[in-house]
Amino acid sequence: MQFARLNGVTLHHQVIGASPDKPTIIFVNSLGTDFRIWRDVIVRLVGEYGLITYDKRGHGLSDVGETCTMDDHVDDLAAVIDHYDAKNVIVCGLSVGGMIALGLSKKRPDLVRALILCDTAHKIGTPDMWAARIAAVEEEGITSISDTILERWFTQEFRSPENPEFTGYRNMLERTPEEGYMATCAAIGMTDYTDIAKTLTVPAICVVGREDGSTPPELVGEMAKLIPGARYQEIPGAAHLPCIEKPVETSEIIRAFIAQLA
Repeated sequence: MQFARLNGVTLHHQVIGASPDKPTIIFVNSLGTDFRIWRDVIVRLVGEYGLITYDKRGHGLSDVGETCTMDDHVDDLAAVIDHYDAKNVIVCGLSVGGMIALGLSKKRPDLVRALILCDTAHKIGTPDMWAARIAAVEEEGITSISDTILERWFTQEFRSPENPEFTGYRNMLERTPEEGYMATCAAIGMTDYTDIAKTLTVPAICVVGREDGSTPPELVGEMAKLIPGARYQEIPGAAHLPCIEKPVETSEIIRAFIAQLA
């Protein structure tokens, strides 16, 4: 395991190198998960690109920190990239990870070559919606809302009780540090990156599982229309986490997008 002290918190991460002429991709995980959600994608890309994954603060094995705002998440992403002196990075973010990627493109455009925005949007939900979720977690814990969340994350077929992977990802969600989960909920509720999407100047692709119940195709498509020149692609048979349900298709989309970059 790899750890680094950045921005006053310890961040758990993983680096898989490639030859210096290869581009680097950094993956940013969603709310209630850690970087293991990218495993089946990363194993298909090893050697073709430099690969960096990390647990954002408040998730996985990373510290929560004294604060856990969207600015903190953006600064942490920049710090991980700077820590490895990576240049012209392709940022692949899922859900809140995609919002963090958009924030980085505004705050540190020098670091970003292109964006792969998976199952995310320029604005997700409403402050009241996120406040209600925080209240539920404060009162009864993440387990009290996990069934509802998992229905949005995965297709009905994947949610079979006989599927050990589904059980494993339920465990990942329910064992997320509640302080970090709630703080990130608040961060999402206060974030509107519509203006950043409208003025984005790097190549971008917006990807979404066709059965996504958290950021449905209509919402991701709306963001794609805001971003100048953005591509849009749906993945059949996947919901909010296509990197888990459809890793082959997700890997191919990433590979094809990077291949067409100048």
